[in-house]
Amino acid sequence: MSAITRPHIDMSEHAAVLFVVSILCLVANTVGPGNPVVAGLIGMAVLYAIVMAGLALAKWMPFYLPSVAWISIVGIVITLPGMPGQEWIVAQTEAVNFLILATPCLAYAGLAIARNEIEIAKTSGWRIALVAVFVLAGTYLGSAVIAHLVLSLQGA
Repeated sequence: MSAITRPHIDMSEHAAVLFVVSILCLVANTVGPGNPVVAGLIGMAVLYAIVMAGLALAKWMPFYLPSVAWISIVGIVITLPGMPGQEWIVAQTEAVNFLILATPCLAYAGLAIARNEIEIAKTSGWRIALVAVFVLAGTYLGSAVIAHLVLSLQGA
C-alpha cells in the first residue's frame, strides 16, 4: 500500500479562481432567485472565507485530508450551535441560494476528466457505449415508473 501524495495547492491561484466563481455565483444569485445584492455579497464573502480557510488547512496541516474535507470541517465547526458568531454566519449565508452554487461545481466536474478516464473509454470501445445506453434507458424508465406510481396514488 503506497502513501498518499499531497497535491500541491497554489493559494493565490485558488483565491483568484474562487473570486471569479464567487462573482459569477453572486450575479446568478441576484438574477435567478432575486436575492438582494448586498445580502448575497456578504454571504458569498463568508463562503469565500470558509473555502480559503479549508484550503489553507489542506495545504499546511501535518497530515493529509482532501481539501473538500477540510472545507466541510471548517463550515461545520463554525456553524455549530454555541460557536462564537455562528448565528451571524448562518444568517448571512441564508441569502445565498445553494442550488445556484451547484451549477459551476457540476460544470467543473463534467469538464474535469482525467487522461486515465479517457484512455479507459478508448480501450473499452463499443462495450462502454452499450452499457451507457442501457444505464440511461434503465434510469429513465425507472424514473418514469416511479413518477407514474406516485402520481396515480395521489389521484386515487
